[in-house]
Amino acid sequence: MPQDLDLTAACGSRPGLLCEFVFEQTDSDIAARIATWLVDKPLRILLILTVAWLIRWFLFRAIDRFVSRIAEDEDRRVTPLPDEITSVAGRRALREHTLASRAAQRAVTIGEVLRSGASLVIFLLAGLLALSELDLNLAPLIASAGIAGLAIGFGAQSMVKDFLAGIFIIFEDQFGVGDIVDTGLAMGKVEEVSLRTTRLRDQSGTLWIVPNGEIQRVGNTSQLWSNAVIDVEVAYETNLDYAIKVIKDTLDEIWKENDPRATVIAEPDVLGVDRLGDSSVVIRAVVKTEPAEQWVMGRIARKRLKEALDEAGIEIPFPQRTVWVRSDQPLDPAQLAG
Repeated sequence: MPQDLDLTAACGSRPGLLCEFVFEQTDSDIAARIATWLVDKPLRILLILTVAWLIRWFLFRAIDRFVSRIAEDEDRRVTPLPDEITSVAGRRALREHTLASRAAQRAVTIGEVLRSGASLVIFLLAGLLALSELDLNLAPLIASAGIAGLAIGFGAQSMVKDFLAGIFIIFEDQFGVGDIVDTGLAMGKVEEVSLRTTRLRDQSGTLWIVPNGEIQRVGNTSQLWSNAVIDVEVAYETNLDYAIKVIKDTLDEIWKENDPRATVIAEPDVLGVDRLGDSSVVIRAVVKTEPAEQWVMGRIARKRLKEALDEAGIEIPFPQRTVWVRSDQPLDPAQLAG
């Protein structure tokens, strides 16, 4: 019994094999403690770190396989690019390649987030286990870390919000590089999407850097298809049925031409009279195009419509006003005759 008490005093309530062996051989608590601190505890810590590294290695391999599988699935869906990129088929194939590249980039980003999260959790647990082997009381340390975490969280909550929003933007593919989007804060072409910020370039060339956490809504004009809305004003005296026929025929000609600058993917639709203005009747037409080509399509269509309306003798009116002049003095009939 006294020996058990001496062993507990030398090696603690849970003596290791090495400490117990050295104490039994030397009957010295000092030698047992030296063996514990120089050999036993370092070996345990090394074992904990080795197991943590092996777990991290296996998780990284699984994450890499997951990312590679997503990238390979996207590559198999892509059709080869034709030699003539300016053709309609070439533009569509190029867009498929762009979407596949975005999907692969999204998979890589997801993999980086998963690897970072796995490393943080694994090494945090390994560090706590290693500290416990040094007979440290972890309760104050954990409490202090919790308080520090709360303080850092309150101080950097906007940054945390940006990162979380960036993760969801990438996971859900709300938009990607090459899309033309309206974030409410700025509108332009997306040049870069990171976990914290989104970079947009507007038509004037200004580069906007928008924090992801500040984006409350996104209007993406580059998904699947776009609409070019074209309003044509004609005079009140115009035969509206004839004007609608001219507009429809002109837009159909553009549709059948397959202009590579603005690919029309469906038959144009003339909706009819949309508004009665002060000096004109507004006829609205809608043309469905490839994503982000509605502006080019609108410019081409308006030019062709102007030429077609001029050829058909249909007036595109300018603002007109009728002015009534009232006078208390009667006018001389001779002045009226003159």
